[in-house]
Amino acid sequence: MASVSLGLWVAVGGRLEPARLNGASHFIEHMLFKGTRRRDAQQISEAVEGVGGYLNAFTSEEHTCFYAKAHHRRLDLLLDVLMDMFLHSRFAPAEIAKERDVIKEELAMYLDQPHQHVQELLDETLWPGHALGRPLTGTVQTLNALTRRALLAYQQQHYTAPATVVVAAGPIEHRDLCLAVKRYARHFPAGEPPRAEPFTGRQDGPRLRVMVKKTKQAQFALGIRACSRHDPRRYILRVLNAVLGENMSSRLFQVLREDRGLAYSVHSGLSFFEEVGALVISAGVDIERLPQVLRLIRTELRRLRDTLVPAAELKRARDYLIGQLDLGLEGTENQMMWLGEQWLNFGHLQSAASVQRRIAAVTAAQVRAVARDFFRTEGMNLALVSSRRVGRNVPSLLEI
Repeated sequence: MASVSLGLWVAVGGRLEPARLNGASHFIEHMLFKGTRRRDAQQISEAVEGVGGYLNAFTSEEHTCFYAKAHHRRLDLLLDVLMDMFLHSRFAPAEIAKERDVIKEELAMYLDQPHQHVQELLDETLWPGHALGRPLTGTVQTLNALTRRALLAYQQQHYTAPATVVVAAGPIEHRDLCLAVKRYARHFPAGEPPRAEPFTGRQDGPRLRVMVKKTKQAQFALGIRACSRHDPRRYILRVLNAVLGENMSSRLFQVLREDRGLAYSVHSGLSFFEEVGALVISAGVDIERLPQVLRLIRTELRRLRDTLVPAAELKRARDYLIGQLDLGLEGTENQMMWLGEQWLNFGHLQSAASVQRRIAAVTAAQVRAVARDFFRTEGMNLALVSSRRVGRNVPSLLEI
């Protein structure tokens, strides 16, 4: 590879935040780009972009990652910029005030996009009363309450050496990266690894959450409680999801779009956390057709629960996942993402080949057993953004 991708990963995300600090992790992510003792915001971006590279970051429920990519000869520069941002950001009051407005615009953008808004509503429904159910961006109220003092205190408490992993992918040796990072290591604050409050809430029946707003179509997200990322059933769920709705040859796409023309986009996906997880089916449909769509989805869930997936279909699903993993790891950025997530999620590195072997070993009987484990009425959650309320029969359509 010509490039090197460098990531500074922190085991800090939205689920560590108490309610009054909702949005702090994402806010801090933004602030690290707004100037240090040595560089202002423009100089940070110019340092990387000026050599043909790029710089970015993201915040998730459990991680924050700051990363850069450029020619491998620029590794020292990338490391210097990321470490400068991470260790020496100024959090200037004027920049905090500006960035608060920027994040409010980001929040407004998401709320104006029903397919984004419905996912936040679903999170609130799946994980009520817990940080996993709160928006990563925070709310207007919490953003207004996040002071410089609060942001710095949160950073000092959580952004510590035990919470941080430096990852690089490209033509570089491990020992060379260690030597390069060693120059900065003593500047990292000591502390304890972050500890998030586990989700312990029980669900005893289906839940429905509706947001009425002016839209041309109804956007829905159907969330089904599943297992954590440490549960061995996660590999089986990945195969089940590929059969159900992950791509254009999946059952939901064929039934809802190709056969009946009920939706332009329909998709199912998985999210795994430390102790919980979910399978989510989402689509945009005419509100009048929502009951029909939910009946068809229910039929497909029951079919997975009651009938073995045919051998040819199962093989296609497994081969799809194995091939996608090969394609996804072609570039240095994706390699860096894989390593960072593996280390923070599991404390060790799984090879792609080992994951592929686990996927290849999944049987039709295992898929049916996992569907029986999770496709239960009491674990169903439906979030909907629509121009009007739904009919009285919709809650009954969540009974499977």
